[in-house]
Amino acid sequence: MNRRLGIAIAAVLIVIGIVLDSSLFIVDQTESALVLQFGKPVRPVAQPGLEFKIPFVQNVVYFDKRLLDVEPPPEEVIAADQKRLVVDTYTRYRIVDPLLFYQTVGTEDSVRARLTAMVSSSLRQVVGKVPLSALLSAQRADIMHLIRDDVRANAKSFGIDVVDTRIRRADLPAQNSEAIYARMNSERQQQAALYRGEGQQAAQTVRANADREVTVILADAQRQAQELRGQGDAAATGIYAKAYDQDKNFFAFYRSLEAYRTALTGHNTTFVMSPDSSFFQFFNNPSGSGAAAATAAPAASR
Repeated sequence: MNRRLGIAIAAVLIVIGIVLDSSLFIVDQTESALVLQFGKPVRPVAQPGLEFKIPFVQNVVYFDKRLLDVEPPPEEVIAADQKRLVVDTYTRYRIVDPLLFYQTVGTEDSVRARLTAMVSSSLRQVVGKVPLSALLSAQRADIMHLIRDDVRANAKSFGIDVVDTRIRRADLPAQNSEAIYARMNSERQQQAALYRGEGQQAAQTVRANADREVTVILADAQRQAQELRGQGDAAATGIYAKAYDQDKNFFAFYRSLEAYRTALTGHNTTFVMSPDSSFFQFFNNPSGSGAAAATAAPAASR
């Protein structure tokens, strides 16, 4: 009897545990829940904690209350100036009405598909009204706000709040980019060739001016040098004249010695002349008589 009673008690406890497990559920602080009865919504649960439901009859669906991301694939759109662009966007949203969300889209995968379509439609509509330059300027923030507001208004019927929609990248298609880069490269090469030509022309002008200035400076220097030489020669002649006037006999003797040194420097020098010649007057007469005649002779020999 005791054994049967123990088995019965154990069975009752197991049944009670199964019932309790089926009737209790926990809602995390990052989640909200929706209680369903035979697939139909009964009540939403927004507060975290321990909750009850009818076992085996009701079940619970959980929804994330945190920010969720939708990243549509990049798509090609046409701007107002007929420029084709490849635009990459992302959208962040939050589930604010679990009941409406479950009734309209049901799952996060379904809402991602809906949001992707809405973002694509709004993107084409807004970007199609602005030129390419607007997307590359400070107006880009206003364009993103317009897209976000349009998507937010359309997404309210799904029980979600679109927090943000942003353009992550807006580029030209690959073939257009290559053509533009090639054209930019060609323009830069032409500009570089123009700058090089202007630089060479300026360099030639500078060289020509420098050569002209050098010629003028050398001519002035040579003229000044000739003037200075003439002044020096005139000064030297004046000094010689003054020295000659002070002592004519000594000057004649000095000039004769200079003539001897100049004429007799060679080792094989031979002179054929009369010993009574005026060239040797100071050899015969150290007093230098006839100095006037001797002065002319050494000058002529030099």
